[in-house]
Amino acid sequence: MPYGPQSILGDVLRNPQAASVVRTYMPNLENDSMISTFLRGRLERVTAMVQPIRVDPLACEAFYAELATVAETAVEEPPAEPETVPSADYESADVPVGSARLVQRTSVRRWRPFEVELHGPAHGNPFTEVELRAEFSQGERTLTAHGFYDGAGVYRVRFMPDQEGDWAFRTSSNARSLDGITGGFTCDPAGPDDHGPVRVHERFHFRHADGTRILPLGTTAYDWTNQGDDLEKQTLQTLADSPFNKIRMGVFPKSFVYSTGEPPVFPFEGSPETGWDFQRPNPAYFRHLEERIEQLGDLGIEADLILFHPYDRWGFSDMGPTADDRYLRYVVARLAAHANVWWSLANEYDLMFSKDAAHWPRSAAVIRECDPHDHLMSVHNWVELYDNSVDWVTHSSIQRGPEDTRTWREQWNKPVALDEMGYEGDIDWGWGNLTAQEMVRRCWAGVVRGGYVTHGECYLADGDILWWAKGGILKGESTSRLAFLRTILEQTPSDAAGIDPLPAEFDFPVGGVEGRYHLTYFGAAQPGVRSFALRPGTRYRAEIIDTWNMTVTEVPGSHEGEFTLTLPGRPYIAVRLLAVAGDK
Repeated sequence: MPYGPQSILGDVLRNPQAASVVRTYMPNLENDSMISTFLRGRLERVTAMVQPIRVDPLACEAFYAELATVAETAVEEPPAEPETVPSADYESADVPVGSARLVQRTSVRRWRPFEVELHGPAHGNPFTEVELRAEFSQGERTLTAHGFYDGAGVYRVRFMPDQEGDWAFRTSSNARSLDGITGGFTCDPAGPDDHGPVRVHERFHFRHADGTRILPLGTTAYDWTNQGDDLEKQTLQTLADSPFNKIRMGVFPKSFVYSTGEPPVFPFEGSPETGWDFQRPNPAYFRHLEERIEQLGDLGIEADLILFHPYDRWGFSDMGPTADDRYLRYVVARLAAHANVWWSLANEYDLMFSKDAAHWPRSAAVIRECDPHDHLMSVHNWVELYDNSVDWVTHSSIQRGPEDTRTWREQWNKPVALDEMGYEGDIDWGWGNLTAQEMVRRCWAGVVRGGYVTHGECYLADGDILWWAKGGILKGESTSRLAFLRTILEQTPSDAAGIDPLPAEFDFPVGGVEGRYHLTYFGAAQPGVRSFALRPGTRYRAEIIDTWNMTVTEVPGSHEGEFTLTLPGRPYIAVRLLAVAGDK
C-alpha cells in the first residue's frame, strides 16, 4: 500500500525513499519548531501547515503523486513504557519506620502552603521508586496531599489549609523511613490579600474561596519563565503595573516563531543532544517555576498553567501516556498548594497529534486524584472546540472571537473564558497584528456578552522579545484601555456575580444586571442616536462611555421606559444605564 494523506509523518520518514520525497518538497521540515508535534500528525495536516507546500497546490499535488509510488514499510510501534510500581522493599527491613528527619513550621496562614519536609533515602530513582502522601485532618475531615522528591534526599508534601485551627498530619510511603511520620500545625487567619483559590460561582462567574469576587482579565506570555532572570523580573514589574489579574503561561518551554531559543534549564535530566530521562524531573526547573508562581500570587495574579502544548522541538509533547501521567502527578504535587493556580490541560489540544481522545479525561482524572484543593481546570482549542460540558471541565477556555459567547454559556452552562481572540501587534501572522482598537473592541464585546477575556501583544522588538512569547514590557495601546475596562467591570454592583447577557435588539449586545445595571456596546459602529426600551417602573441614570478615549460622561436627567439618547457618532462607544437609588 502506498503512502498518502492519511499516513503518519513519522512513519513516512522511517522509509528512506519516502523520506527523500518529503525532504524534496518540504526541505526545512525537520528544522521546524513544531517537528515533535508533526511527527505524530497525518500528512494532510502537516502539508496544510508547512511552507512551501502549504501555499502551492501544484507542489502539493506533485508531492502526493510521487509519494504514492513508494510502498509503505511496516512500522512496529515501540513498546509502551511500563508504569513503575513502587516496591515495599525499597528500603531494607532494618530501616526504622518513620526515621526520616522532619522539618516543618508550627503555623501557617489560611490558604498559604504548609510544607512537610522529610530528609530520607536517595538511592535508586526516588522519583519513580518512592510513593509518598500525607493525610491532613481537622476533626472528622481528612484531605490527602501527594508528596514529591525534590532531589538530594529531600521529599516534600504540600498542603493548603482552608480552615483556621489545629491540623494534624500522618505520612504514608513504601519507603519505611518516610512512613508513619506524624505532626501538626496551626492554621492562622488569612492575610488581607489571601482569599483562597478561585471557584466557579453562580454557574457563569468566579469567586475566591472566601467569597471575594474576582473578574478575571487576562494576558498571555507563554514562555516568560524561561527567559533568564533579568527579563523575567522586568515581566513581573510590567505585570505589577498592569490591569491583568490572570496570565496564561506554560509549564514546558515553547518552540515557535519569535521563541526559538533554548531555556536556561530543562524540565528533565538529559539534553537536546543526548535525549531526556522522563523518569527524572529536574527539580531546579520546577523550583524556578514555582518561585515565579509565588511572585505572581504576591501581585494578585492567577497563573493559568498550560500543562501540555504542541509547540515543541524537544519531545515534551510526545513523552507517552505513562510519562505524561507521571509528569502530571509531579507538577500537581508541587504546585497544588498555591492558591493562584489554574490547570489548563492544553494550549490547542487539537494540534497535539500525539494525544488521543482518551488522553484528556485520563489527565483530568490524574489531576483530580492528586489535587486536594480542586483548582479550576480547562482545555483550550485550536480549531475544534472541546466538549466543555464534561464534568471535569470547570470553565471553557476558547480560541475564537467573542460573538458566540452567549451561545457557549447556554450550551455548556459554565463560565466562558475567551482566552485567545488574537493579539495586538505588527508581526506577519494575521492572529498577531490586530490594531489596539480591535483588541479592545473584542474584549469589550466579550465582556458585555457575559464572558471573561484575555489580552495578548505581539509587537516586534530588538531580540524578538514579544510579550506574547517572552514577556518583557508592554508596548501597545490596548493595555491602558483594558485598565479602564477593568475599572468599569469593578463598578458592576458589588453584590452581583458579574455581567450577564441581557435582552437586546438584534444589532448590539447588552450585558449587566437586569433592572439595575445595563451596558450596551456599539463596537466599531458609530450611531448618533440610540433608542432604548426598558420595563417601566425604574428610572435610570445614563452615562456615555468612550472606551477608547477612556471617558465617562453623564447624560443630564433620568430616563424610564422608552427613551432616546444622543450619542457622539464615533466608534467604540458604550452606554451604561444605572438604576436610580430607591427605584431598584
